[in-house]
Amino acid sequence: MNVYRQSGYRRVSADALGEALASADDALLYVDGLGPLEKRGEARHGRLLLAHGAGAGQDAAFMRQLRQALAAEGVQTLALEFAYMQRMREEQRRRPPPRAERLVEELRIWRAALDIEGLAPAWLGGKSLGGRVASLLATEDGAPGLILCSYPFHPPGKPERTRLAHWPALRCPTLVLQGTRDPFGSQDEVGGYTLPGCVEVHFLADGEHDWRPRRATGRSQQSLIDEAAAAAARCMSQTR
Repeated sequence: MNVYRQSGYRRVSADALGEALASADDALLYVDGLGPLEKRGEARHGRLLLAHGAGAGQDAAFMRQLRQALAAEGVQTLALEFAYMQRMREEQRRRPPPRAERLVEELRIWRAALDIEGLAPAWLGGKSLGGRVASLLATEDGAPGLILCSYPFHPPGKPERTRLAHWPALRCPTLVLQGTRDPFGSQDEVGGYTLPGCVEVHFLADGEHDWRPRRATGRSQQSLIDEAAAAAARCMSQTR
């Protein structure tokens, strides 16, 4: 907890979480038994439980910019950090994430804690690994919808090893926000997949895994993040 307290997180019990989430104010919360949670923005178009990627937590520049852009579009983000990332911060050294099944169980516990009476159920989503975990949980327990940022369709350089075995079981509205040059699944590769009818893919022109385009395009990473956030808000507002 100390490393998060230094960053301004306020400790709350699970019983007090509902009051904190119902407030209109942004908040940095440390939930007893779970860990850090950042609430940002008003839920004009819904709430999004947002997980991070494998190697960087919610303080990564991309994640901060994404949450800010989503808030500007009327999507409230609830940004969590998995236990392995919390341990990385405490030990100040990198470690690989655990198996996806373990992260699915963590996300399941977080979602149950955030299922507050009077508040709309949260969509699930995340960046890369976080999105994969969200999609796995959705196939097991269902979800109002999914927002998957830079989905890791396959390991870089190994397009034959797709991570789509569970996708036929998806039943909820699913928006994939993918850079056209993403090494985990480019537009050419993803365009060749047969995806469920509930899935929409929004390609971000010339973006790589963090949605950075090449300078020659005249676009910026921020412009692609803003475009993605607007697409997410439209998707969530259309299915409320």
